[in-house]
Amino acid sequence: MAKQLQQAVYIKLAHKDDLATIMQFIEDGRSQLKASGIPQWDNGYPSSLTMQQDIEAGNCYMLMVGDQPAGCATLMLQGDTYYTHIVSGKWKEPGHPFATIHRVTVSNKFRGMRLSSYLFSSIISIAYEKGARNFRVSTHEQNKAMQALLAKFGFTEQGTVYTGPNPDDLRNAFELNLE
Repeated sequence: MAKQLQQAVYIKLAHKDDLATIMQFIEDGRSQLKASGIPQWDNGYPSSLTMQQDIEAGNCYMLMVGDQPAGCATLMLQGDTYYTHIVSGKWKEPGHPFATIHRVTVSNKFRGMRLSSYLFSSIISIAYEKGARNFRVSTHEQNKAMQALLAKFGFTEQGTVYTGPNPDDLRNAFELNLE
């Protein structure tokens, strides 16, 4: 059973002084993936430099429970170029602008509270308010927890995309289209 929340849950833009906290969230996510036998976020990705660039671009959001940082995600409103080309399958809205959601993680301290749903709902709402109607996300084929979260929000699997230059960078690609 999920732990009960008794504080406000919200997101805010991350700032450069949040980087150490964000990297702890990334490490928590990395260890969770490794413990589940999922070879995602290994080999140093995402790096501190990646997260710093997300922060500097105004793309990284912190999930807050009261005044406590609880997780983070990156929202790229202009989309990620890796998601333009789908290797197998087909996007429902090819050629249309899209936002990309990346690097979603919740602190070990807050696991079991279903906060990833709050985080996803908030990220989608912010993007929608800023004009995004099409969303793309990818995850490792073994990451069933993320796939279940995506299905919960109406994302459908469309095929596979490469999220980097290596053969191991092949990921299952998901899309959500809103009116």
